[in-house]
Amino acid sequence: MLRTIDLRGRALSTPELLAAVPRATAARDEALTVAARIVHDVAARGEEALREQAAQFDNVQGHDIRVPQHHLDEALDGLDPAVRAALEEAIRRVREASAAQIPPVRVTELGTGARVEQRWRPAERVGVYVPGGKAVYPSSVVMNVVPAQVAGVTHVVLASPPQAEFAGRVHPVILAAARLLGVEEVYAMGGAGAIGAYAYGVPGLGLERVDVISGPGNNFVALAKRVVAGVVGTDSEAGATEILVVADASADADWVAADLVSQAEHDEQAAAVLVTDSAELAAAVATRVAARAATTRHADRVAAALGGPQSAIVLVDDIAAATAFSNAYAPEHLELHLDGLELGDPRVDAFVNAGAVFVGGHSPVSLGDYLAGSNHVLPTGGQARYAAGLSASTFLRPQQIIAYDRAALGEVRDGIVALATAEALPAHGEAVVARFVQDGAR
Repeated sequence: MLRTIDLRGRALSTPELLAAVPRATAARDEALTVAARIVHDVAARGEEALREQAAQFDNVQGHDIRVPQHHLDEALDGLDPAVRAALEEAIRRVREASAAQIPPVRVTELGTGARVEQRWRPAERVGVYVPGGKAVYPSSVVMNVVPAQVAGVTHVVLASPPQAEFAGRVHPVILAAARLLGVEEVYAMGGAGAIGAYAYGVPGLGLERVDVISGPGNNFVALAKRVVAGVVGTDSEAGATEILVVADASADADWVAADLVSQAEHDEQAAAVLVTDSAELAAAVATRVAARAATTRHADRVAAALGGPQSAIVLVDDIAAATAFSNAYAPEHLELHLDGLELGDPRVDAFVNAGAVFVGGHSPVSLGDYLAGSNHVLPTGGQARYAAGLSASTFLRPQQIIAYDRAALGEVRDGIVALATAEALPAHGEAVVARFVQDGAR
């Protein structure tokens, strides 16, 4: 089911490792083309396009795209008490962890009367996307809304696909999670169309364009964000999920297999990769993956994900080679199953490119998906090399406040004039000199 990529006995450069990385590039290329068409259709035709897309992709017609308040109230009233308790605990943990992500105001004194202040301003209006196709993700409501609220966002808007099973309503558990968090503006719209609606607004629905879009989704959702980049701010392209497990001979093969299958159940495009220097572990994991995949609830979906070009078992010579491979792959989720590993171990620090790192056998990705307190909206497709996961800072903009008095400006006047002259922009220098004119004389 999982193909094997044998890199043993080969000293590979970073470009060669990137070439060896299992990726479903054709699927992403196709998704970008489709996403662009859908986004531009919504920009041009608004509600009409959204309704056509709901009929085509969700098998829903005539539904309330703008969710009435009573839908939210009814969903919370009917929420399973155990699920409510779990959501409330997740909210508490994510809120506490997100609060640590708010940078303090910093003032730099560059001289007497010369101050530069660094502030962080929240976005005013944020559009959160919560998937609702093959699974239900109330946890994604928490992971998106809580950091935005902690950051001080004024208006948080939520969108999730309409569900044919619920007569075109957003899934009630998602609505209940939104109601728990006090989100009042909710839309039953999904996929790339929802991203287009957020970016351009839909006046007929009373939907104003947002400043920042966040949230995970499939490749169509992730690449729709690329289409609207520059029109609106976005978080990372959190597309089809990925797990990379780096393990040595000490790892528990069944635990590793369970974690690979757990991510494969998200979507047929999900990526599940094991990198190990132990051929014995690789063989044991392959056996356990096959057994678990055959009996899991979403067996067909799991089989498609594990059998796709994006999933593999990778054999390497040693953990140093595994580390290099992981840093080239830059996974969304990285699990480290290494002998004696714990937080603070230098081996952990060597893994520099990952959306989130799960250290040790008792820190599975499922923990981060729900109740670790960390955020599960993370960069995919290798973007962890340069992009961060969702946090309160996603919704904050650094702003510089400059305040110089006359004496402090006088100290740098000549330098400004010199640089302005060198750049052939003399009016820049003159704008400073003008402040020192006395009775019409310089």
